[in-house]
Amino acid sequence: MVRITKVYTKTGDKGMTHLAGGQEVPKTAQRIEAYGTVDELNAALGLVAEALRGASNALAGLLSRILRIQNELFDLGSQLAVLPQDRREGTPVIHNADIERLEHEMDEMNHLLPSLRSFILPGGGEVAARLHLARTVCRRAEREVIRLAAADPLDGSEIPYLNRLSDWLFVAGRFAAHHSGIPETLWKPGQRTE
Repeated sequence: MVRITKVYTKTGDKGMTHLAGGQEVPKTAQRIEAYGTVDELNAALGLVAEALRGASNALAGLLSRILRIQNELFDLGSQLAVLPQDRREGTPVIHNADIERLEHEMDEMNHLLPSLRSFILPGGGEVAARLHLARTVCRRAEREVIRLAAADPLDGSEIPYLNRLSDWLFVAGRFAAHHSGIPETLWKPGQRTE
């Protein structure tokens, strides 16, 4: 169990930090960029969760899924913050079952949605817009983890999880717009408004 007694340590004042295994690294290290962006994604999903609190229709089920995904993202952050050789038994990591669950949930939500005939602009109500914003942060987290994987070996579940999650967030954004009764705005190439 994690126990935090003091939030500030002053150890980062010179631009350095420590991985969970104790190794000192620059705060600009790719591993820090990767799990820092995963943390940013988690914060974006916190905004989605707050926007969903009190939802009474089909969106109420999205809240429990978002909260589960936030926990999975903490697991992923732990997976990235601890080098494989420093892992203890029980260190949380992303498993293939987590990826498969996202795929199943996407299929379930997508089955209820009208077919897309164009790209959509992010929007469709507050919840949907927040989900689309989280999707873009997720894509950036995926790129950061891909950069990390080019330099350091990873477990293999990290990139597929983020890839599937960004797709999940897209479908969830559409699902939220649909169940909020707010039409999605289709991209109209070249159209300008005044």
